[in-house]
Amino acid sequence: MTASVAMAIDIMLPALPNIGHSLDVQNANDTQWVIGVFMFGFGCSQIVFGSLSDAFGRRRVLLCGLAFYAICMFAAALSGSFEMLLVMRFIQGIGAAAVRITTMAIVRDCFGGREMARVMSYVMIVFMIIPIVAPSVGQAIIVYADWHWIFILLGIAGTVLFFWALARMRESLPVTERLPLSVAAVLSGFGTVLTNRITCGYMIGMTLFTAVICAYIMSVQQMFGEVYGLGDWLPLAFAATAGGIAVANFANGFFVRRFGMRRISHTSMILFTLLSIVGLGVALAGTPSFLFSYVLFSILLMFFAVIATNFTAISLEPMGHLAGTATAITGFCLDNGRRSARRSRRPDVQWHRAAALRRLRRLWRADDRCHALGGKRQALHPSGRRPRHAGRRWRAYVTGCYRT
Repeated sequence: MTASVAMAIDIMLPALPNIGHSLDVQNANDTQWVIGVFMFGFGCSQIVFGSLSDAFGRRRVLLCGLAFYAICMFAAALSGSFEMLLVMRFIQGIGAAAVRITTMAIVRDCFGGREMARVMSYVMIVFMIIPIVAPSVGQAIIVYADWHWIFILLGIAGTVLFFWALARMRESLPVTERLPLSVAAVLSGFGTVLTNRITCGYMIGMTLFTAVICAYIMSVQQMFGEVYGLGDWLPLAFAATAGGIAVANFANGFFVRRFGMRRISHTSMILFTLLSIVGLGVALAGTPSFLFSYVLFSILLMFFAVIATNFTAISLEPMGHLAGTATAITGFCLDNGRRSARRSRRPDVQWHRAAALRRLRRLWRADDRCHALGGKRQALHPSGRRPRHAGRRWRAYVTGCYRT
């Protein structure tokens, strides 16, 4: 279900020129609003569905989101004007936000600790494969039919998911753990999420990390296409890096039970930072070779996959029945991270280095209550005091203080 959101975005890319020609769009750049409006509806409505899923349960909100998603897909196929198509895309984004929030909350309801990280790793494998496959699917549809059939097929997929969820999916949030839908309850839930040091710290780290990756994605065409002159080979090169992300998620799902979320994600982030500093040094000395840049960014993206999965699992771990609200706030912050990446004008490697160092400081503060003695993991110290010895604190940061 989560992958359906990515499919609804990337499958549109090959169809944008056809949509503009069919609906008499004067400016070719305006067709990009087909994607932009969907993302706007998706981003701004997440904050609402988190509280709704905590109050009414995951299943109801999920079914309503799938129904809106499927109906608006069929309506978009019947659109006779570009304006009507944009309205339908906005509502599709709202329905997709409900699906995304509830599916993540369901994972938190059903799993915890390392098991949750393992399940989310496998979910992310599918989520990463979809952007590779979706443009090819959209291109195949355009070759044998018109753009209307893209929305029809997405509507059929949404309908199948709706009836599958209606028949097979059970409610994961018991009635006794639901929150009343009131202003006081919603504000209390937001306060609980935003004042939890673990949730908020890892959420900020994940937001900065998303900004890093968005900065890379926005500059990859100029970097590989123009600087290194890949031309028509650019999509294949980009798809290969996404395949590395899927491999990294699979490995994370295998090793997370043994080593834990914090040890894997913290070590990956430190290696990410060190590699970014190395890349910065090489880039300042002159334009690096294509092989060096491609291998470097491929490895960094693999580290990103590991960190993103584990950071999300760690941030949701303390929330319990507030998983919907926590997921909504995280999604809202991630969208702001993407927008900040679009406004950034720094060189790509320097952006990696600066943001990675900020993440180190943020997570250092989030985990500064960990107390490690003799290199062994122990529970949080009741007074919240920091380890006095710098070496012990560093070991606590790398390995983590919990067995999760």
